[in-house]
Amino acid sequence: MFRKILRTVAAIIVGGAISLPVLAGTTWDMPIVWPDGNFHVKNARVFAEEVNKATGGEVTINIHPGGSLGFKGPEMLTVMRDGLVPIGELLLNQQVGEAPLMGLEATPYLSSGYSDLAKLHQHWLPHVQEVAKQFNQKFLYIVPWPRQYVYTKVPASSVADLKGIKIRTYNKSTTGMFNRIGMTSVQLPWGEVVPSLAAGTIDAVTTSASSGVDGKFWEFLKYMYPTSHVWSSNVVSVNLDAWNSLTPLTRIAIEGVAKRLQPQFWDVSKAEDAAKVKILTDNGVILGEVTASMLKDMQEKTAPMLAETIESIGDPAGQIIDAYKNELK
Repeated sequence: MFRKILRTVAAIIVGGAISLPVLAGTTWDMPIVWPDGNFHVKNARVFAEEVNKATGGEVTINIHPGGSLGFKGPEMLTVMRDGLVPIGELLLNQQVGEAPLMGLEATPYLSSGYSDLAKLHQHWLPHVQEVAKQFNQKFLYIVPWPRQYVYTKVPASSVADLKGIKIRTYNKSTTGMFNRIGMTSVQLPWGEVVPSLAAGTIDAVTTSASSGVDGKFWEFLKYMYPTSHVWSSNVVSVNLDAWNSLTPLTRIAIEGVAKRLQPQFWDVSKAEDAAKVKILTDNGVILGEVTASMLKDMQEKTAPMLAETIESIGDPAGQIIDAYKNELK
């Protein structure tokens, strides 16, 4: 019902029946698909608190975690475009159906860690912001997930041990990757992962340690392997109609908060992995080893995906990758 109301209000706004003046005590509802307690949700709460302080109470952001407003992760780019909510949080690589360039960072084995990822972002994010404008929004800050794992019910010391296992993937890149190494990909949004594990329709999951704890994977899966195959980031995005309705000073204040907090949020992400791995292993999940031969096999089988991704995206993907690789030399 709340979602229908939002759509109706958005339609009225687009139709020009009402205007959007900024009043004292402006309140923005912010949907997040991740459950309460996830570090992205915690970061968003800090951001909301600091925005309220910086604007002298002019802007209040109410966080709605766990998909409680009815929006799913892959549709958040269009939800924000259409003004169904004024601000939201989205996983970039889930938006490739609408904006292929947003999935570039999730190309398998493109970045080896946070340092490489930060260098990639220097060349990639300016172009992503331009794409965001085409979807009537502006990205305020970006925070990567920690390294990725493969969770399984059975031990795996080689790629061959994974063959045929049904694994939950979450975007085009991970779906293509795990199909290439011989697994059977089943692409699912986060909200369907735990029910699918409980129903036995999947037997493995690729995600972070954070999500492993969110989903209490120890109830379904026994092993976790730090494959670090892709890196992916979430952004907090604001609808441009809502943004432009704010006073210039208010916009400057909010941008200042986002710029100040983003490095801190990256530090939270870096600390997140070890903390959540401990929770998982304390609950009985076995942290397995990705052998050198297994890693090499995964890298070799997925290596063609970079060229394919660049070709499918077109300009400016190739230019971004060239500039990034030159910086790594």
